[in-house]
Amino acid sequence: MQLNTKRVYEPKADSDGMRILVDRLWPRGLTKTEAAVDLWLKEIAPTTELRRWFHGDQGTWAEFSKRYLAELDSNQAAVEQLRKLITEGPVTLLYSVKDETHNHAELLKAHMLRRA
Repeated sequence: MQLNTKRVYEPKADSDGMRILVDRLWPRGLTKTEAAVDLWLKEIAPTTELRRWFHGDQGTWAEFSKRYLAELDSNQAAVEQLRKLITEGPVTLLYSVKDETHNHAELLKAHMLRRA
């Protein structure tokens, strides 16, 4: 299983495989052609409420992680859809936030790898 994460603003690479945008909102300033997204799986992104809570500096990374993983546990349809795609070939999860360490795509990747 090859599962990677990458900022959607970075150029597409041959090694990306299927490029899946896992944000609920479309990235600012990018056209669909520039983003080179194969699938926009917004249903697997954190809920709007959780995203606003975290980005509004109301919560910690640890608490955000806990809440997002709980959302994933209750969102089996989207998780199963992603799991199936991952088994078919390389997948790159695309996200737009600037923090390359503390973002939901990294949590999602770890979650999917644990379930593999």
